[in-house]
Amino acid sequence: MHGHASGSFDVTLSPQALDSDPSISRMSLSKQFHGDLTGNSSGQMLSAGAPAKGAGGYVAMEKVNATLGGRIGSFVLQHSGTMDHGRLELNIRVVPESGAGELTGIAGTMSIKIEEGGKHFYDFEYTLPAGK
Repeated sequence: MHGHASGSFDVTLSPQALDSDPSISRMSLSKQFHGDLTGNSSGQMLSAGAPAKGAGGYVAMEKVNATLGGRIGSFVLQHSGTMDHGRLELNIRVVPESGAGELTGIAGTMSIKIEEGGKHFYDFEYTLPAGK
């Protein structure tokens, strides 16, 4: 079954201690999803770069506990993003075999849009096994 979900989300980032190089930042993240995907997530993010110059990168892992298409379960999203002087590349995909509950077998990719003022939106293309 192929599906599409969209909506908004609220995100909270909290700086975390990092024992190594201070040029790398670590944050915990938590989100509340609204719209076609409803639920919450928590995860960890590492980032580095020069945001004032429009350059940097981040990676993150985020476990989502949610209802999607009437199914309740969880899955993990893997993020990889790079900003190069205004050019943004962002890849967010479901970690294979991370689905649980009624979301077992989920696969897909997510895109994020941040509007002026900081409002966050997601667009999620996914597949799930039929018949659940």
